Amino acid sequence: MDFDLAPPIGVDPLRIGMTRHSANTALDSLRDLTAVSESDRPGQRVFRPSGLMISIHCTRDMLEAIELGRPSTPTDRVLFKDLDVFAIPARELVHRMGEYTSIEADPDDPASFIASDLLLSFWRPFAADDESEEEQGYYFNSVLLARPGYYDTPAQAAERLRQNS
Repeated sequence: MDFDLAPPIGVDPLRIGMTRHSANTALDSLRDLTAVSESDRPGQRVFRPSGLMISIHCTRDMLEAIELGRPSTPTDRVLFKDLDVFAIPARELVHRMGEYTSIEADPDDPASFIASDLLLSFWRPFAADDESEEEQGYYFNSVLLARPGYYDTPAQAAERLRQNS
């Protein structure tokens, strides 16, 4: 199954801004009832048979972020435009994402990258740019799609509130 990242909307059927109840229902619809994982947590995350993890993060009864973790088999793919974000080496993905938007290393974790205009972040535990056999660093392990303002600093959040009032 393909999961298309559509920032800032979401990943079908999960939509940023939906209620917690609706998000829980949408998340449950992504569970494969023939292969329920012991790691599943209703209202938090599901693991598909491919190993793909889908996690939701809600605050104040609203879905604010969706995280997808790298599958262990290619039966599930996570796509942004024409890019399979977990099948392309991390550095190459960053380069190719640069064709669509600005993407920068996370200042707190240089092995990870943030495309703040798209509200996407890509994480891996460490950088292993030249070691293709070291999958934990050669590829990204997760991607997070978030609501507008999710990456704001406290000063930016205060400014956003001031502008919206």
